[in-house]
Amino acid sequence: MIDELVADVEPGLVAMAGGRYFGFVIGGGVPAAVAADWLTSTWDQNAGLYAGGPSASIVEEVAGGWLKELLGLPSDASFAFVTGCQMAHVTALAAARHEVLARAGWDVGRDGLAGSPPIRVVVGAERHATVDRALRLLGIGASSIVPVAADEQGRMRVEELPAALRGGHPTIVCVQAGNVNTGAFDDLEAAVHFAHRAGAWVHVDGAFGLWAHASDKLRQLVRGVELADSWATDGHKWLNVPYDCGIAFTAHPEAHRAAMGVTAAYLIQAEDGGPRDQVDWTPEFSRRARGFPVYAAIRSLGRAGIAELVDRNCACARRFAELLGAEPGVEILNEVVLNQVLVRFGDGSTTPDLIRRVQDDGVCWLSGTTWDGLPAMRISVSNWQTTLAEVELSAASILAAHAATSAAPARS
Repeated sequence: MIDELVADVEPGLVAMAGGRYFGFVIGGGVPAAVAADWLTSTWDQNAGLYAGGPSASIVEEVAGGWLKELLGLPSDASFAFVTGCQMAHVTALAAARHEVLARAGWDVGRDGLAGSPPIRVVVGAERHATVDRALRLLGIGASSIVPVAADEQGRMRVEELPAALRGGHPTIVCVQAGNVNTGAFDDLEAAVHFAHRAGAWVHVDGAFGLWAHASDKLRQLVRGVELADSWATDGHKWLNVPYDCGIAFTAHPEAHRAAMGVTAAYLIQAEDGGPRDQVDWTPEFSRRARGFPVYAAIRSLGRAGIAELVDRNCACARRFAELLGAEPGVEILNEVVLNQVLVRFGDGSTTPDLIRRVQDDGVCWLSGTTWDGLPAMRISVSNWQTTLAEVELSAASILAAHAATSAAPARS
């Protein structure tokens, strides 16, 4: 049966774990994390309660502490390992919803949202779609969203934030560390200053950009990040652990636990101050022991190894921009401040066909997007195996496709 499964599945697999996969923002799996993930399946611990698997609980605590240190977050912040950044947003914003309504005198856990004071959510115009989806899952509708204009790199125009914050409603502000197209960062320090002055909760979407803090060269991009109220990131991006692994953090453990905690007569739960029961911090009862691969990745790479991985990927992104941008008719659309490169060929009309040619060539895999209303190629560098040699091979394939597309007759 396994042989048949492999034979049937293989034609539809994508080599996204390799060093020349640049589609979306997807890391691979460092060897120690892959091995720990195999063990996670073999041990098959239900990592919901300490009593169900003490080692899983303790390893999560250790890994959570390491993550806070690496990402520059408060040491007393609460955390939760979840499926991905989508559910990290849901978890953190559930805590935000609880807290901002509690400040307005409303207990959402007891009374629900019906009849509650309206929640206003202030976001950048170029936010990631997972933020909107998280709000929808939490019962906060699109009419509650107040968008703030973005600049040409997708950064929130933070000087317009004070005007958007007027009104006095319970408010959540969502800011971005790493735009999914350009890699650009909102001014986190200024945004937190304005938001907190207005009594708002600040949530940081740092799916991959939070990892800039691990690098001495890039840390200034996340200046002020520790001042926020909650954060969401993904381990399967720059930490390069296997799917699935999102992490939510909050600076308000009481609100976090109030939003997620649960009790039942049959559960064997620790007393307050005792061992950590994961079920009190995550949306799930039954859950995979996600802490093991994270522990293995951090322990094997170390602080210096994680910084080197991030710095090397960003250097590779800059090299992509140099090689492609030197070609006539090729425009680099973004300031390459991180690991994202946004490319347009000619007027953009041939870009989708060019991307298909590159994918068919098989040297590398990358994807497209729309920027300023026109098609563009998006290159995301976040794999532990990617080096400048992979960039050279991939850039040659892209430029060959560009030459072939430019020479091809226009389609009617």
